[in-house]
Amino acid sequence: MVPRLLGTGPRRINTPSPLILPAARATTGDMELFEDAAPSNIHEFTVSEISGAVKRVLEGEFGRVRVRGEIGRVSRPSSGHVYFDLKDDRAVIAAVTWKGQAARLSTRPEEGIEVIATGRLTTFPGQSKYQLIVEEIEPAGAGALMMMLEKRRKALAAEGLFDESRKRPLPYLPRVIGVVTSPSGAVIRDILHRLRDRFPTRVLIWPVAVQGEGCAPQVTAAIQGFNALPQGGAIPRPDLIIVARGGGSLEDLWGFNEEAVVRAAAASEIPLISAVGHETDTTLIDFASDRRAPTPTAAAEMAVPVRAELAARLAEIRARMMRAAQARNQRQRQRLTDLGRALGRPQALTDPARQRFDLFAERLEPALRGFVRARRDRLNALPLSLSALRTMLRSRREALQAQGQRLPLCLARLGRSRAERLAELGNRLERARARMLADAARQTRRDRDMLDRLAARLAAAAARMLPPRREALERLDRLRQTLGYRETLRRGFAVVHGPSGLLTQAAEAAQTPRFEIEFLDGRLAARPDAPPAKPARKPPEPKGQKSLF
Repeated sequence: MVPRLLGTGPRRINTPSPLILPAARATTGDMELFEDAAPSNIHEFTVSEISGAVKRVLEGEFGRVRVRGEIGRVSRPSSGHVYFDLKDDRAVIAAVTWKGQAARLSTRPEEGIEVIATGRLTTFPGQSKYQLIVEEIEPAGAGALMMMLEKRRKALAAEGLFDESRKRPLPYLPRVIGVVTSPSGAVIRDILHRLRDRFPTRVLIWPVAVQGEGCAPQVTAAIQGFNALPQGGAIPRPDLIIVARGGGSLEDLWGFNEEAVVRAAAASEIPLISAVGHETDTTLIDFASDRRAPTPTAAAEMAVPVRAELAARLAEIRARMMRAAQARNQRQRQRLTDLGRALGRPQALTDPARQRFDLFAERLEPALRGFVRARRDRLNALPLSLSALRTMLRSRREALQAQGQRLPLCLARLGRSRAERLAELGNRLERARARMLADAARQTRRDRDMLDRLAARLAAAAARMLPPRREALERLDRLRQTLGYRETLRRGFAVVHGPSGLLTQAAEAAQTPRFEIEFLDGRLAARPDAPPAKPARKPPEPKGQKSLF
């Protein structure tokens, strides 16, 4: 039987009808033997032609499809492409995502989850197989998302990212609070309003997207950016971080379940409060954060105390301190009074001392007179000692004058030695300065040469990169022109304009009193009641022409 390639629509492939020639027949008993049939006039295809035809039919019929199935056998080679299988209970389809598209997938392929893959079917002639080129992957319902979420939660918990021992206490009164959220939502207004009511403090807002493809990388960058701020810099480093978002579906909150966000929250050196969703919503960042708040407003209440309550508490403590001080003074005063009662009369303590003073006062005058007399006799015996003192002073004065005469010579000699030392240090300093200037000049020349080489490389790279970029831009412009509706008009189509816009339905055109039909070279007015134009006759196809399509 001759193989036949079939398609549908305008891409159907027809093969020539087989012509069977009669074969010679020989009879031997009850058995009939047939000789080989003679060569037929069936068209012969090469392997490449068959492969190309199959590829065009498959890509034409399944230009863009959505396939639902379970992911199995995920492979990520060093090239960056991702190969995996899509399967159900009866069939398996090979799928591939190229390197550039794999980095933009909102859901990474993981074995065992059910997804809906969007892409196009094509063939791989080198192995005679077909495969799905995947451009987008989305989980097939909340069940698949929950299964993926639970699998990711267990994997991260096994690494210890959710351990209670890693969580840090929140600062009691943070001076600066960093908030990671959308700047245009109601969440930031609720947080600021509650902080203003409880304890006004400085707030730094890092604007991010709270859902969609950009959510996870932006939230990760915000947490890492707050932690990278230096202490005492131009932008103050926060003492506390709040990651907040309002409620939503599991798909809306999925960005806070991404592994990058969870790892950034666990690695944050600044204490972090997770306030994502409402009280019933749970995301993986809640497990990695230091504290989970049921709502963004509750996160603001956790962050700061109530200033009025603090003031009342301080006033109460101050009053208790005053009462305690007064009570202590009262007790000390009473103790002093009690001890004073146990003491005797002060006069009883001073009377013996007064009596001893009177006794010594009578003996004081004779003692002073004897002391003065003894001192006078000792002073009268001093002339001989004064002469010796004068001799000693004279000798010391002469020695001092001799030392004074030697002092200028010593100072001059010391000045010369210090000048010579200073000159030597000046020469060494000058030589060191010349050596440093020479080294700096050599380094400057090396840097200038390197700068010239880098400038030449930069100019060469720019000259090498600009032509392909310009060609890519021209291809995109040609593609834009091809996809525009003017090219559609050039292929024989027309656009019907009504008074209020385009007309796409025959019933709508029938109710319109007058409309215009736009062709490639202009517009033509028409009415729905005008007689139809006679269709143009299609030129006959030439006979005997064989084509693959």
